[in-house]
This record gives sequence, structure tokens and C-alpha cells, in this order.
Amino acid sequence: MKTQESGMPPREMWESFFDVETTLRKLGLSEACDCVVDIGCGYGTFSLPAAKIIRGTVYALDIEHDMVAITTAKSSELTNFKIVQRDIVTHGSGIESGIADYVMLFNLLHAREAEQLLDEAKRMLKPGGKLGVMHWNYDPRTPRGPSMEIRLRPEQCVQLVERSGFKVSEIIDLPPYHYGFVGTR
Repeated sequence: MKTQESGMPPREMWESFFDVETTLRKLGLSEACDCVVDIGCGYGTFSLPAAKIIRGTVYALDIEHDMVAITTAKSSELTNFKIVQRDIVTHGSGIESGIADYVMLFNLLHAREAEQLLDEAKRMLKPGGKLGVMHWNYDPRTPRGPSMEIRLRPEQCVQLVERSGFKVSEIIDLPPYHYGFVGTR
């Protein structure tokens, strides 16, 4: 089941929005991670660099065949990177419970299935594991992103994650168009 359209920008535009390594570190990713999962990996913008940072394995999951093909082509030299085309809402991630140190939920919590995505992230995480959350600013001037009708304000995003049982850090500004925070299981 595909989530609500988020207005994914073209790859070059999307990748210009971030200093990826800085963003990942601000959102709690560290070298100590043995298992990282990127739910909705898109172009691999975050999962591919994460595989170069951590000592363990990155699992990148996406429902879209084209996104999986692009990320696969870009990952050929990485030995600690696994990409899977999968409908997580319908079939789950297929990843073992309690194995992940870090799960990425970037620009997905506007989905109708947000609670299911959070439940799956929590299931995969070890106790004390981290959930990195990023979302588009609640600002109609962003160049893309979900419509304002489904876009979450930061406090709504935090409440959603807290209701799923995570302890949430302070909100982090991720200019120019995003904010994020870390949830701990």
C-alpha cells in the first residue's frame, strides 16, 4: 500500500537540500550502530551515506520499484548495504524484531498509515534504540513536500511519536526545509 503522495522532488533537487552526514549525526546516527533500517529510502540519500558511517549493515526499504533500482545502482560498491522492495504497511519490513540500533522515518509521518510505520519501527528497534524522524517544515513556501492539508506541524509529529511509546528529544532545525528529532525506544 503506497502512502499519501509527498511530492518527492527530482533527485538532484532533493539531495541539494541536505548536508547528509551532518543531518544523520544530528538525528542520532553513530558509528556504533550494527543495524540501521531506512523505511522509505527513496533515492538512498540517507541510507547510502549511513552505510559508510556505521560498522554494521544498513537495510534500505522502499515500495517503489524505481527508487529501489536507483538505490541499487548507487550501492554496488557497498558490502554492508541491503535494499529490498517491500510494502511495509501490508507485509511488514521482514526484519527481525529487536535487531535495529537505528531506524529512519524521514518524510513519511504524514501518511495515513503513520501509526503502523511507527509500530513497525518500534518492533525492529532494540531497547534503547533510536528512531530518527525528519519531516518537511509546516510552511507552504517549501519547494515540494506533502500538501499542507496532510503536513504535520512539529508538535503534531512529536505527539504522534510519543503516543507510539517513544521518548522524544528536542526538535532540531534542519534547514532549509526540514525539522527532525530523535525518539528512543
